[in-house]
Amino acid sequence: MQTFHSNGKLLLTGEYLVLDGALALAIPTVYGQSLSVSNSERIEVSWTSLDMDEHAWYKGVFSLKDNKIMSSSMDETSELLLKILRKARQLNPDFLDGEEGYSITTKLNFPRNWGLGTSSTLINNIAQWAEIDGFKLLSESFGGSGYDIAAAQHESPILYSNKADKPVSTPVRLPWKFTDRLYFIHLNIKQDSKEGIALYRKITVDKSKVLSAISALTLKIVACEELTEFTTLMEEHETIISQLLGLPKVKDKLFPDYPGLVKSLGAWGGDFILVSGDASKMKYFTDKGYPTIIPFTDMLK
Repeated sequence: MQTFHSNGKLLLTGEYLVLDGALALAIPTVYGQSLSVSNSERIEVSWTSLDMDEHAWYKGVFSLKDNKIMSSSMDETSELLLKILRKARQLNPDFLDGEEGYSITTKLNFPRNWGLGTSSTLINNIAQWAEIDGFKLLSESFGGSGYDIAAAQHESPILYSNKADKPVSTPVRLPWKFTDRLYFIHLNIKQDSKEGIALYRKITVDKSKVLSAISALTLKIVACEELTEFTTLMEEHETIISQLLGLPKVKDKLFPDYPGLVKSLGAWGGDFILVSGDASKMKYFTDKGYPTIIPFTDMLK
């Protein structure tokens, strides 16, 4: 049996603008997804996807007859998997060539609605199995900036850019002395990143100055050592994105009276936010109905 693993991700800076080459800060998470491959007597791919409680949330069978990858199911998950497997086959013609059958089991170690990269970890795992480039497989299947694939492959925070369509990842050491006062809080909503990207793509103004500003902020954020400076920089970042998208900041919308930092992450409107404060301050969020609170150091790979 072969087993592959990919890390989940969180994008701390550069959301949306990373699509157009802005420098972004991303972290791989301790949460991720595994993919196990064993041989099967039947010339097909039998697929089972397990959630964190080991309940099967998806099962499907893909035929490899006549050197073609086929599925008789028409549900959304089967169609997406079929698309990914066929793209992987195009990138490596020896992959799933009909000579062998396989039994596949994927397993998440985080809730599916957390938005930590159910799709990106799957794509990176399939790319490892097929011995192809994960960035190319992402580009030709789901699309996106590729930062999530980079996070899936790294064991530390990274500076990421896909400027000129060439993904560049640089591992960084964060000199932050205040990580014990940073928390990730789930907003009880699974945000559709495709919708967020579509909204961003509709913006027709010249983004060059904003791209430069966000890239510069990212470098400052990576280098800062004090929480007060970090908060100021992150709030400036939040203001720039809010003005660009024409959307209210999550703090203004949901937590206007909270005294610390509240910053959106990734696609605005759902998944996780980043907040500052000591442990006692987190009661503010639990009282408002947001019980999923994870310390920064418990999330970071």
